[in-house]
Amino acid sequence: MVRALGDAGQSEVLRFLRHHCVQARAVTGDARESIRRSGLRPTHTPAVLVSRGRIDEQLGKISGLTPPHERRKAFRLLVAVLGVADARRRARYCSGGCDHWWHGLSAAG
Repeated sequence: MVRALGDAGQSEVLRFLRHHCVQARAVTGDARESIRRSGLRPTHTPAVLVSRGRIDEQLGKISGLTPPHERRKAFRLLVAVLGVADARRRARYCSGGCDHWWHGLSAAG
């Protein structure tokens, strides 16, 4: 988990997740479901940020949070945003097959 990494490693992971959320075409409408999936309260900082619109900008702010407790919340939320956005993209554009490397990952492995 993100706790096992130092500050630099945590920042790198959060930036990586942010990049993939953007690549998966996350939209502002993904906020509510992402917050629900992450298990965060709507009042937690990352949840407030993702709900503010302009998703690309807000994801950048979320990935830049620095307090350790906020980074853990940011990690949970960014993973959820990626899951929501990727599921939509996979259903629309990849149902007939694609070459996204992450679509080839198995849940077991």
